[in-house]
Amino acid sequence: MPGLEGPSDYSKEPPRHPCLQINAKEPFNAEPPRSLLVSSYVTPVDLFYKRNHGPIPIVDDLERYCFSISGLIKNPKKLFMKDIWMLPKYNVAATLQCAGNRRTAMSKIRKVKGVGWDVSALGNAVWGGAKLADEENGGPYKASIPLSQATNPDADVLLAYEMNGETLNRDHGYPLRVVVPGIIGARSVKWIDSINVIAEECQGFFMQKDYKMFPPSVDWDNINWASRRPQMDFPVQSVICSLEDVNAIKPGKVKISGYAVSGGGRGIERVDVSIDGGKTWMEASRYQKTGIPYVADGINSDKWAWVLFEVTVDVMQSTEIVAKAVDVASNVQPEKVEDIWNLRGILNTSWHRVQVRVGHSNM
Repeated sequence: MPGLEGPSDYSKEPPRHPCLQINAKEPFNAEPPRSLLVSSYVTPVDLFYKRNHGPIPIVDDLERYCFSISGLIKNPKKLFMKDIWMLPKYNVAATLQCAGNRRTAMSKIRKVKGVGWDVSALGNAVWGGAKLADEENGGPYKASIPLSQATNPDADVLLAYEMNGETLNRDHGYPLRVVVPGIIGARSVKWIDSINVIAEECQGFFMQKDYKMFPPSVDWDNINWASRRPQMDFPVQSVICSLEDVNAIKPGKVKISGYAVSGGGRGIERVDVSIDGGKTWMEASRYQKTGIPYVADGINSDKWAWVLFEVTVDVMQSTEIVAKAVDVASNVQPEKVEDIWNLRGILNTSWHRVQVRVGHSNM
């Protein structure tokens, strides 16, 4: 790719924050501790999860870097960064979530294939760039999103060159990436090489033989990749971040906080929390930006972004604390991970559960 070098090994990797929990070193895949994940509505770049499939490219000449637009269009072209910078700039708050988020919990039921993510393989950022809908002669079907989505201004699909007001860093796609809000992170391609308008889905590996949702009855002996469509949207999800999977606490008041998010731009209507394993429930408060009340699908709400929640409860004995979210379409998280187990370990959106062991003065 002009202006961009693809290293053959991992000797030129960028620096990363020391608190990241490394799930795979080469290629580098890591997530922040859950307690830090929800410390702010906008995830700091250094704490945003890192998902890579190989060595991180190096830009050796930004002026030479370009990508092609070709396929079923009248005028194929090459675009340089100076061309992208000339287009109207938009800022879009959007949560990206790896399809494998919470895979480790699913792997405890039966073995699955993939990076062992805990609950922090997602983050919320303000992405800055040009809308694909503003680029003359159409948009892409690359890594396959429908042309109708790519060219719809309301879908907010970006050619992004900024993240949280700063130039993208190498881990997140410098100098240019696609951000497709509301669908799994695998479709938000980094380090753009080309955009092709084609008549059918991309036939690449990650579209056709990965990131597909199969029923629990399918295993590696009977899998038929062609029988399922590539996963795009992600279901409603919520996670408790203020507590680890197993906790030792003193009896008394406990703040329970975390995140909730749904795909397709669907807002979060409710987050329910239980302190007795799901027998009874209470509603948590929801918020996004400080000082602005959150209303699901409200004009002042960020439709592509997560919602943070919190509730303070009295916990006097050892118990299981559970969270589940409901989106504006009344979709609700499934109760049991067993019911949605799949061999690739994607889309674990089951009720999130943490165990609390209550002790006394010697703790």
